[in-house]
Amino acid sequence: MLDRLHRVISGVGKTDRDLALRSARLPPTTADIALKVLSNAANHSMLWLTAAAVLGLRSGSTRRAAIRGIAAIACASAITNLLGKPLLPRRRPPAELVAPHRRLTEPPLSSSFPSGHAASAAAFATAVAMESPAAGAIIAPIAAAVAYSRVHTGVHWPSDVVCGAALGAGMAWATRRWWPVRPAEQAAGASPAELPALPDGAGLAVLVNPEAGVGTLAPEQWVTRHWPAAKVVYPASSGDLVAELDRLVAAKSVRALGVAGGDGTVATVAAVAARHRLPLAVLPTGTLNHFAMDLGLPGPTPVTEAVRHGWGCTVDLGTARVDGQPIRWFLNTASLGGYPEMVRFREKWAPRWGKWPAAAAASVRVLYDSTPLDLEIAGVRHKVWVLFIGNGAYAPRGFAPTWRPNLDNGLLDVRYVRADTRFSRLRFVIAAMTGALKRSRTYVEHSCPELDVVVHGRPVAVATDGEIGPTGTRFTFAAHKDALQVYRPSTTDR
Repeated sequence: MLDRLHRVISGVGKTDRDLALRSARLPPTTADIALKVLSNAANHSMLWLTAAAVLGLRSGSTRRAAIRGIAAIACASAITNLLGKPLLPRRRPPAELVAPHRRLTEPPLSSSFPSGHAASAAAFATAVAMESPAAGAIIAPIAAAVAYSRVHTGVHWPSDVVCGAALGAGMAWATRRWWPVRPAEQAAGASPAELPALPDGAGLAVLVNPEAGVGTLAPEQWVTRHWPAAKVVYPASSGDLVAELDRLVAAKSVRALGVAGGDGTVATVAAVAARHRLPLAVLPTGTLNHFAMDLGLPGPTPVTEAVRHGWGCTVDLGTARVDGQPIRWFLNTASLGGYPEMVRFREKWAPRWGKWPAAAAASVRVLYDSTPLDLEIAGVRHKVWVLFIGNGAYAPRGFAPTWRPNLDNGLLDVRYVRADTRFSRLRFVIAAMTGALKRSRTYVEHSCPELDVVVHGRPVAVATDGEIGPTGTRFTFAAHKDALQVYRPSTTDR
C-alpha cells in the first residue's frame, strides 16, 4: 500500500514538473502582464469581493449569487488555510523556473498545497453559477484565468491548482445543504382549468393597490394599456374592501377578478374570488410576490398571455378560524408566536442580504427575544417558540420555507420549534445552520389537511400572509383543495 502511494505521489510530482516546464517555455506575450496583474488582484479574494459588490447592486438571483459566493469563499478559505496548508506542507516551485518578468513582486511564503487562489476562484464561480447561470458564465473564464495564473507566475504546481479548485467547487456545492437553490420552474399544476379568455379585459375587474411594491411598475397604466376594457378599482381610504368587491361582483358583469399588489392584497381579493367562484389574475407588483413567483409569474407579461388565451389552473387556499369567528383565508402562510416578527425582520433585511441569510438572522433575533407559547397542537401539549402553517408543502425542509413544488396537494405544512427541550434555541440554530433539522428534537415538521390549536394562557394573534389578524385561544386551520382558479402560463398550449 505504501509503495503504491509512493508511486502515485511520484507520478503526480513528475506530471507537475512536466506541465510547469511547458508553461515556463511559452513565448513572451502581453498575456504575461495581464496574468500577473490578475493574480495579484485576487489576493485576499479582493477581486471576488468586488465582483460580489457589483452583483449585489441588483436584487434577485444576482444578489443571491453574490451572497452565496462570499459564503463559499469563506468556507473554502477556512479549509485551505486552517487545514490544508498546515497539514499538507509543500515547497513551492523554484523561483528560477519562470522568466523574471513573469514572477510576482512579493511571492507567497506559505505551503504550496493547495492553492488558495484557485480554491476561492472556483468557490465563487461555482456558487454564482448555481444562482445565476448567466453571471456564472461571465465569472467562470476569469476564475479559470486566476487559477492558471498561479502556475504561469511560478508560485504553484499544477496539482496545487487542480486540488484547490476542486476544494472550492466542493465548498460552493456544500452550501446547498443549508441554503438550497430555488428551482427556476414554476410550481407544478396538477389541475389545469379552462378559464374565460378576455383578450381586451372585458369582464375583468382589477383592484390596484398603488402603494404596493417598489415603484418598478405603474399598475394602473399597465392595466389601461393591456386591458383597456377592464374596470379598475382602487381601495378606498375608509370602508370595507371585501364588501366593496362583493358589491362589484354582484353587478353580474364581472367574469374574473384581477389584483395588482403584494401578497396581502392578493389574499384579500383571492378570498372574494374563491367565494364567488371567479378566476383570479395576479399582477405581481408587491415587494417579494411569493404567490406570484410560485405561480410562475415573475412579471406582468405572462399573466397577460394567460388571460388572453384563458390558460389557468386551480390551487388550494388555507383558512384560519379564530374562536369560532368567520374564517380568514390565506394564500401562503399562517403563523402563531414569534413567526410574524421573524417575517417582518426577514422582509426588511431580504432586499439587502438575500432571503436565506435574512431568514437566518431573523430567526436568531426572534428566538432570542421571544417568549414561548403553551400550545396544544393536534391534542398534544407543547411549549413552542414559533408555529408555522403553510398552504401546501413548502421547500426546503427546515425553518426557512421559500417555495412550493406544487399548489394543490390539499395539505397544510406544519412546522414548529419546541421550547420544552434543554437549550432548545441554541440547538435549533446549530441544527438549522448545519442542515440537520430533520434529526433535531427541537424541530417538528409534518403535513395534515386540518389542524386544531389551543392556547393555554393569554390570547395570541394569528398572522396570515404577513398580515396580523385577530387574537384568540382556539384556532382551526384547514386546507381547501382546488378552492381558487387562477390565470397562469400554460405548460402545454404554448
